Amino acid sequence: MDPTPSSSAASPFDMVSGALTDYIPRGKTTQATGSAGAQSDTPARPPADDRPEAGAAVPEAGGADRPEAGGQEQILAVVSLDRNLKITSCNLDAAPFAGVTAEPGTDFATLLPPGDVATVTQRLRNAVETREAHVARVQRLRRDDGTDLVVSMSILPSAARHGGLTVSLIAMARRLHLYASATAIGTSLDIGETAQSLAQSLLAWGDVAAVDLDFAVWTGEAVTEQTHERIRLRRAALVPDRPWPKGYLTCGDNLPREASRLLVGAVTRDDLPQAIVIPDREAIERVLGDPRLVRALVPGNLPATVACIPLVVEGPEGAPGPVVLGVTEVWRRPERPFRDSELFDLQELVAKTARHVDLARQHQREHAQVLALQRRLLPRAGSDTIEVASVYLPTTPDSAGVGGDWVNSFPLPGDRTALVVGDVVGHGLGAAATMGQLSMEARALLSAGLGPGEVLERLDETVTLLDDTDAGLAAGYSALGSTCCIAVYDPVDHRVVLSNAGHLPPVLVHPDGSARTIAAQPHPGLGAEFAVREPFDVQEFSAPPGSLLALYTDGLVEEQAASIDDGIDRLTELVRGVHPWDDLQATARRVVGELAPQGRLRDDVTLLLARMTGRRSRDTATWQLPAHEGTAARARSLASSLLRRWRTSDQARDRALLVISELVTNAVRFGSGPVTVRLVKAGDHLSCEVGDTGNGRPRLRRGDVLDDSGRGLHVIHKLTTRWGVRWTNTGKAVWAELDL
Repeated sequence: MDPTPSSSAASPFDMVSGALTDYIPRGKTTQATGSAGAQSDTPARPPADDRPEAGAAVPEAGGADRPEAGGQEQILAVVSLDRNLKITSCNLDAAPFAGVTAEPGTDFATLLPPGDVATVTQRLRNAVETREAHVARVQRLRRDDGTDLVVSMSILPSAARHGGLTVSLIAMARRLHLYASATAIGTSLDIGETAQSLAQSLLAWGDVAAVDLDFAVWTGEAVTEQTHERIRLRRAALVPDRPWPKGYLTCGDNLPREASRLLVGAVTRDDLPQAIVIPDREAIERVLGDPRLVRALVPGNLPATVACIPLVVEGPEGAPGPVVLGVTEVWRRPERPFRDSELFDLQELVAKTARHVDLARQHQREHAQVLALQRRLLPRAGSDTIEVASVYLPTTPDSAGVGGDWVNSFPLPGDRTALVVGDVVGHGLGAAATMGQLSMEARALLSAGLGPGEVLERLDETVTLLDDTDAGLAAGYSALGSTCCIAVYDPVDHRVVLSNAGHLPPVLVHPDGSARTIAAQPHPGLGAEFAVREPFDVQEFSAPPGSLLALYTDGLVEEQAASIDDGIDRLTELVRGVHPWDDLQATARRVVGELAPQGRLRDDVTLLLARMTGRRSRDTATWQLPAHEGTAARARSLASSLLRRWRTSDQARDRALLVISELVTNAVRFGSGPVTVRLVKAGDHLSCEVGDTGNGRPRLRRGDVLDDSGRGLHVIHKLTTRWGVRWTNTGKAVWAELDL
């Protein structure tokens, strides 16, 4: 094997060496060839009296032993390959490549860890075929003892006739590696990915690297105190990826409490987090003190030394000091003791990563809060009169893509069901908070008996209040222009009342397969004070049993290359093909998958499908009676016959008749016009509703002993599970629910 490259001035070795001059300190030029006089990366071991004691803290950054103070070192090697990726010649004599053996005639893959063989081989074959260079990719090489060496690998097509390759390998110089690692770490807000990037970077200083993080980081909790008893660590990253002895902690494993306390206690000296070094296995076993902890924390049975560096961030205001988020451990052979300059570099890299870990923790907390809010607002299971299915897809799986769209469905008094869909402007926690407030307010108002149009009027006022200078615009977020659509389904009359505030029109599919969009008069949306104020349009339409109603947000039907009307037409065609026996949740997922495939979402996607089955006529009854003194007796007579047909018990029938009598009496006494009585039997529950044309609202109040009025509502309150008032187009309806 020829240890030196070609002497040609244009050789790849010389070209790459020349390109490295910017990274080498002036006055300390590295040799361009693999001469025997190249200085070793490992300096002479300092006298025993000058070395830090086992477990001693590292000197503060800024000391004399900086990387520039070390000896010169050659960091370049070259391997030449033929078209079959066989090694033809190489130069691996530089000190950092000690232990990496390459024999002419062997495959280049023998220099790689098993997990990297397929990827790197494909990259080499592409370079042979396309004659295109691949420059400066971080790669691992496998030493003879099984450990890894991190290098920067460039693949250069050879100018020779045989058309082979020249692979340049640059051992990652400390400052260059620190710069590359600091640039790569923190590109993701995922805690696991950040920890894995740190562990991969730490391999440049050792043979095994592990990152253990506090539970609070994973859950997003705020770490306000540094108590050893509180700290619990979980292994977030471990490299290299190889089979480990039984009992050794790998990714996802929780460290024993004793190990967590020992690690955090070891790196917290004099109440300040510091890096420590334990120089040999005997000292490590003495510190751990338990064979079980040794098996869990020490990688293998070979001699080892370890450097433990804490991940530290500044504590919150008022905290006594910095807070430890976790501990990193770098393991290597004891014959290569950690120098102060290396530990300074490790501290610098880990300190930069700690800030990214804390950002990921905060992101995790925000993401968990938004998702919890989103799940609380997802529709619950339908009833026996309506079947509901929904799909929600954020633009991205992080909190920046969650929060704008929302759907909800919930039961209303009188056996009705509310279906609500909205699209709040923006994404993130601000939009999620507004969405939650609007959703909860809509539910409360609908449950209180207001109609869809009246609810939208109040939501319009809420959005305006949220966006005044104190609450909204000063916080840098505006919800003006948010949209909402509310539908209320009555399973007895088989009708839907709907109102729309700037939202896309719902799609209604009739049992015969015909479909149409429920278009409303145009409205600019919620909080649009700058527009001409118009009342919200309220529509009422028939929805026979078997009808399907689709509510959605614009992310489902918007496409960059087509109009939104085309998207609505596609949605209409898809829901028209839904059969009555199709599983509704699977259908919703299929529709979303065809209209908005994952991977190209431009906005949050929400779809709500409601299949309306209605209430059977034999379980309902409605009577319209004139308002006079005998109306209560007539209502009791009609209801008594019906309750007997429903086979209710005598006690339940007596309670129901008393409630009906009191409701009708109040309607005749305080209302006007005809009285409408409606009874609905739903399983073991009875819903009674009495409507009139009056505007007065019955109120439960505490009366005096001698009062001769107001006792009827007390009777209703005692005999029913709940009762209330619902406003209608002609007046009001007082409803009550009883258990049969």
